[in-house]
Amino acid sequence: MSNMSDKMTSCQDFEVTVHTSPGLTCGTFSRLWISLIGSQGETPPTRLNDAHLLPGSVCPVQIQTSGPLGRLLLVRLRLQAPTGLPDLDWHCSRVEVRRSAESRGSGPEDPETRVFLCDKWLRTAEGDVELRTGKLSLLKDEMDEKLKQQRLKHLQHQQKIIRWRTFVDGAPQCVDVDSLSELGPNLIYSHNNPNPNVHYLKGLAGRAEAWTSFSELETVFIHSGHQNNVAGFVRSHWMDDWYFGYQCLNGCNPLMLRQIRLLPPQLSVTPDMLRPFLPEHSSLEQELQEGNIFLLDYEVLDGVPANVINGRQTYLSAPLCLLHLNRQQQLVPIAIQGADSTNQSIDQSFYQSMDPFVVSLLQLQQTPGPLNPVFLPSDPGCDWLLAKIWVRSSDFQCHQLGSHYLRTHMLGELSCVATLRQLPEPHPLHQLLMPHVRTSLQINFQARVSLLANGGVFDKAVGCGLQALPVFLSRASQRIHYRSLCVPDDLSDRGVLGLPHSHYAHDALRLWDALHRFVVSWVDLYYSSDLEVQQDSELQLWITDINTHGFTHSSGVFVCVQLPFLFVCLFACLLQVCLFSGFPQVFQTRAEVSQFVTMIIYSCSALHAAVNFSQLDFALWMPNCPPYMLRPPLQVKGSVTEDDIVSCLPDINATCRVLMALTLLSQPANNFIPLCHYNNAVFREDAHRRLVEEVQAELRTISEEISERNQQMELPYPYLNPDCIENSVAI
Repeated sequence: MSNMSDKMTSCQDFEVTVHTSPGLTCGTFSRLWISLIGSQGETPPTRLNDAHLLPGSVCPVQIQTSGPLGRLLLVRLRLQAPTGLPDLDWHCSRVEVRRSAESRGSGPEDPETRVFLCDKWLRTAEGDVELRTGKLSLLKDEMDEKLKQQRLKHLQHQQKIIRWRTFVDGAPQCVDVDSLSELGPNLIYSHNNPNPNVHYLKGLAGRAEAWTSFSELETVFIHSGHQNNVAGFVRSHWMDDWYFGYQCLNGCNPLMLRQIRLLPPQLSVTPDMLRPFLPEHSSLEQELQEGNIFLLDYEVLDGVPANVINGRQTYLSAPLCLLHLNRQQQLVPIAIQGADSTNQSIDQSFYQSMDPFVVSLLQLQQTPGPLNPVFLPSDPGCDWLLAKIWVRSSDFQCHQLGSHYLRTHMLGELSCVATLRQLPEPHPLHQLLMPHVRTSLQINFQARVSLLANGGVFDKAVGCGLQALPVFLSRASQRIHYRSLCVPDDLSDRGVLGLPHSHYAHDALRLWDALHRFVVSWVDLYYSSDLEVQQDSELQLWITDINTHGFTHSSGVFVCVQLPFLFVCLFACLLQVCLFSGFPQVFQTRAEVSQFVTMIIYSCSALHAAVNFSQLDFALWMPNCPPYMLRPPLQVKGSVTEDDIVSCLPDINATCRVLMALTLLSQPANNFIPLCHYNNAVFREDAHRRLVEEVQAELRTISEEISERNQQMELPYPYLNPDCIENSVAI
């Protein structure tokens, strides 16, 4: 009698409900097997008989245990491919488990219903998939050894299927896949693009010849850019010095300008040369000390090989441009020194025919010399205009590959791969980060096999072509300092926050602060002390993975091995900053974690919006942002004509190819997800929901104030309006 009673006590009945997500393609023909895993045992697989996993369906099943199960921990799912029917992926929303009335206990560890969130695609090829409850936790908070082992097993599986690959030596690595299908359905998304009008540009895409005049450029612009108000403003003011400076602050690349207190030694200017362009009774030294002198330095392009387009050699330059904040509160250029960055063998007859565009094969660095003149606003108008165009062309290269691709796309992919490999799904930072980085894997893979590949736009229409890509990206990666990725530090270091009309800086700082408060609150939910940060092994492995495969600096490592070991140990903290360019090697505090996570979210959302969705506006009038130059940098003053300027500009087909690409890339998707909007169920949990509601309210206030400000401006700055910022790098 006693044995019969024990057996009845150990047997438990469970009511299990399987929820399929409601999307039209979320269902599957496959059959589903379910097992319940508890702290004391698990059930054998139970099949959902006569249940069809249709979109939005709710399928119940009864599961009975034959022995003690203990506290319910996991639900194991396995799809069985159908016979004679397509093997379709299945999007499971969740599984709910409820003990039957006869088996139900009354303790707090035995709630009436437990919800095991899935919210992802499952495939028959994956085999067993184990679901946990939606509760997020750190490894230290896992109270059951089975849950700890499940975290470890999940990461081991992830590290087998998500691997690193080198795209460019010396630059952040990417995911190791050869096709989009290898990413799996949970890392692939659909981008519902609007249909941009490239009709007029397409009609010129076959003309591999030079523009004949600015009038011809204007004719094409009238048809292709007549609906773009910003582009129209650019067309009207691109030659104005004040607008040249304005673009350094609020154009598509607002990251290059830097305040200086000393002139760079390679810039061959004297106080007497610049005195006519400074306020009366002032001096260059005084303007420097008052913080009114700024610099654009494109030295990263020095020596980068230039592309060959339409069978013709193109040219790159690594100019220095000095700007002054005048008494009218305008930032204007006052000196430009160019340097031919290419090392090309030029036929002597070509050399002689290029007067005054003569080429010095020895002028490969940013060094002063008789053939590397400094251009001034007092020079002949065409000389000064051409010098500014050279700066804008150099800025195009640095914007596209540095500020845009490296700092947003590559950084997002780096963070995504490390997160998938080192932070398990129940880790709170995995859930916070993935909505901001998940899309980077697909969009970057597509870029590598199209835009950045043979026959792509960089190969056929950009000065930094396929030969230049690895050189530039490696150099640019070595020059990135962690502080430059953190908005408050970056704006402070560059001295641009207090500048009048610096809308990017003003809006960026407000957005950073809002995101940072959100992240700090999220981090504080799970880390009660800095010690818990230090003891989170998953978190520390995550930052190690990022550093190992991210912005590594081989030159710093060389310095390290030259130093005595004791010296290295004694000054480890100092060397850490030097060797790794400021990136944290380990996390010591909650504040460090919060700053780093904010940096990732900002870079993949707001910064990407600022440098991507603005680019067509400023490039549609091509002379404002030439993707390459067809004649070498000017090295003799006084002979340039308007026709000479036109002859330096890209060919018609290359111009149109770039503009068509920018048109497609600058269109937000119809189904884009705004900043800090989350579809995942975990964000609907009470504590998380409150934080999301708070940051969304703050972003709405920022949006309203930016919209109100822009209504008062002749040239609005809308790119950091939260309503226009996508949650991730998705295009």
